[in-house]
Amino acid sequence: MKKAYFLAPILVLSFLALSSCKKDDEVDIVPPRDRSAEVGPAIEEIETYLNTHFYNYEEFANPPVGFDNKIKFDTIAGDNALKTPLIEQVSFKNVTDLIDDTVEYKLYYLTVNEGEGVQPGFADIAHVTYEGTYLNNDSDYNRSEVFDSSVVPIEFDLTAVVTGFQEALVEFKSSSNATVNGDGTFAFEGFGVGAVFIPSGLGYYASPPSGIPLYSQLIFTFQLMEAQPGDQDEDGVPSSIENLDGDNDVFDDDTDLDGSPNFVDGDDDGDGRLTSNEVIKTEYILNPGDEEPVLGENEVETFRIKDYETQIVTVTTITFTDVDGDGTPDYLDPDN
Repeated sequence: MKKAYFLAPILVLSFLALSSCKKDDEVDIVPPRDRSAEVGPAIEEIETYLNTHFYNYEEFANPPVGFDNKIKFDTIAGDNALKTPLIEQVSFKNVTDLIDDTVEYKLYYLTVNEGEGVQPGFADIAHVTYEGTYLNNDSDYNRSEVFDSSVVPIEFDLTAVVTGFQEALVEFKSSSNATVNGDGTFAFEGFGVGAVFIPSGLGYYASPPSGIPLYSQLIFTFQLMEAQPGDQDEDGVPSSIENLDGDNDVFDDDTDLDGSPNFVDGDDDGDGRLTSNEVIKTEYILNPGDEEPVLGENEVETFRIKDYETQIVTVTTITFTDVDGDGTPDYLDPDN
């Protein structure tokens, strides 16, 4: 997982700005800026960039031979003075700050290709190629500095990436198919291509990795190759299902109140029986041309894996049992 840590705030040590040492060797720690006060400047910086830059939309409309489907940005000036600015091509969504729920951000994202495959959820696993940059205003015009990239698909757990990146990826879909190249690599088809412009409060804010300035606005361009349901605790129940209140936040669902959210708790109800032993797992093997399986009562599909070489699809399901018939599945019922 080359350089995957740049997207995962839970893996990054907090970086605190320190003032110069006093004579008595005491150190003053500069507290983080007020999060609500940071919203305006962050959005203004991003919108300035969007108004003064464009992407290579003409190449996507008429791809040259060997085109790599990568988004490239440039300034609207000189020979490019008549290009369409990004601000006229992006969409946005309002996203609440995870630290202070009274603060809301406008998250801009660019959809070049939505994708034709599976749309990941907030707790799923995504395989993406990407380039990460931060905005740098120390020059005569807004420009971005690359801090990380990968030209091969990297696996990301969407519960462990910065909020802005997570919120963007769930708007796209993975590839519709892939073929195996002679060297064992894959050629993906119909994958999602996009970019997201992340205000610092949905990025690293005051705790960036080394090399990224405090309170930096981020830009990620990406290609979403594959997506699959997350099952972080490997109990057989997809983490999206363990989001019991449906708020897309898997960290606030803790049935047995033991401090471990259900999606990372192997015994959700705390009854001493593993969750994996309180559901029934079934696998269906589908050869090309086979009909889809007919699922039984309380049986739901959890995983679907396609072998691109054989085109064989493996469908995994779980059945939720309810021994005492009280309407609560056994894996969430401490009485069973």
